[in-house]
Amino acid sequence: MEILAEILETMMIIGFGVSWPLSIYKSYTSKSTKGKSILFLFCIAIGYLCGIFSKLISHNLNLAFWFYIPNILMVTTDIILYFRNKKIEQGSSSK
Repeated sequence: MEILAEILETMMIIGFGVSWPLSIYKSYTSKSTKGKSILFLFCIAIGYLCGIFSKLISHNLNLAFWFYIPNILMVTTDIILYFRNKKIEQGSSSK
């Protein structure tokens, strides 16, 4: 039963992970924060960090653990793009 739980957790992380490249692409190309919530992005990042630390503390570096890493990197990228886009928006509104 434990292996099933690990498989399901891995599938959940992969499912979330599939959406991040699309979100990053939209953030990068739109140069806008419209439709983005920085609070949401930070909540997701904290959730992924909790998952990573949980795996490290329990010494359970299973398949799911390795999918947390690219996900947190992608969320961090989207957070960076959010602040870049906010700066772009502020620059265009002051002209």
